[in-house]
Amino acid sequence: MVCFMSDPDRTPTPSTAGMPWAALLRLIRFHNPSGTWLLALPSLWALTLAARGLPPLRLTVIFLVGAFLMRSAGVILNDLADRSFDRHVARTRSRPLASGELSSRHAIGFLAVLLAGAAALLLLLTPLTRWLAPVALLLAALYPFCKRILHIPQAVLGVAFGWGTIMAWAAVRDTIETPAWLIFGSTVAWAIAYDTIYALQDQEDDRRIGVRSSALFFGQSTWLAVGLCLTVMLGLLFLAGSLSGAGWMFNAALSLVGIFFARQTHRLAGTNLRPEEAFQMFKAHVWAGAILYAGLIAGFSLPWS
Repeated sequence: MVCFMSDPDRTPTPSTAGMPWAALLRLIRFHNPSGTWLLALPSLWALTLAARGLPPLRLTVIFLVGAFLMRSAGVILNDLADRSFDRHVARTRSRPLASGELSSRHAIGFLAVLLAGAAALLLLLTPLTRWLAPVALLLAALYPFCKRILHIPQAVLGVAFGWGTIMAWAAVRDTIETPAWLIFGSTVAWAIAYDTIYALQDQEDDRRIGVRSSALFFGQSTWLAVGLCLTVMLGLLFLAGSLSGAGWMFNAALSLVGIFFARQTHRLAGTNLRPEEAFQMFKAHVWAGAILYAGLIAGFSLPWS
């Protein structure tokens, strides 16, 4: 929490004296929605498994919009906490808060608007889902500080992303059953894997400034750790699908994604990745999640599945 107090914002430039919409959009990574999809897709899996097919369109829209709002709120919380660190990392020093282009006042105001929107969505969901929601906000607020304490802060990110699956299940069935926890566990394992790949971009900077990450912790064994996490993810999803009656099309999608994961693991075991290559590998996980979602829809919807 020292970075909130010891590193005041720079004075914004005159061009940002009004409402700096362009900087606010960059702050929430509007032009890079990978994080939103990685948060939304597990919730869509949970909605589909809980409904044993296509869930009500209303719930799908609520959780898609909610994923955008909460991911946007999460990155604002992250950048507020990390702005003093971000100024010393090549990839992040141009972020609006780190560069001083955007003031904390604007960021906090925008954060309040996003959280108010998310709270309004909760009014459309079951009482159990509303009771679960504060945990998601708590996890989003805690995650940035875990990078100072935990060797694998990506696990906390995974719990934060996975909590949406518990809320999604509760929104459909107004209870929490075993498959929901299996999807939750698979999401945690998945997030550790893809965010470890993402963290490969910043290894040297993180080591220099004292930020912890799973990429640093696993070191030369990163390929093995990522491969194990992805194997656990697929195994838990298979169990969730089996318990929920997903058809063979979902298992086919799991197999296809498993091949993709094996190729990524093999690449990680090779020579060191360039930062841009690690980022592309990270982004490819959105497509993996989408294939699994399509497999679920097909597994429940197609008559021959």
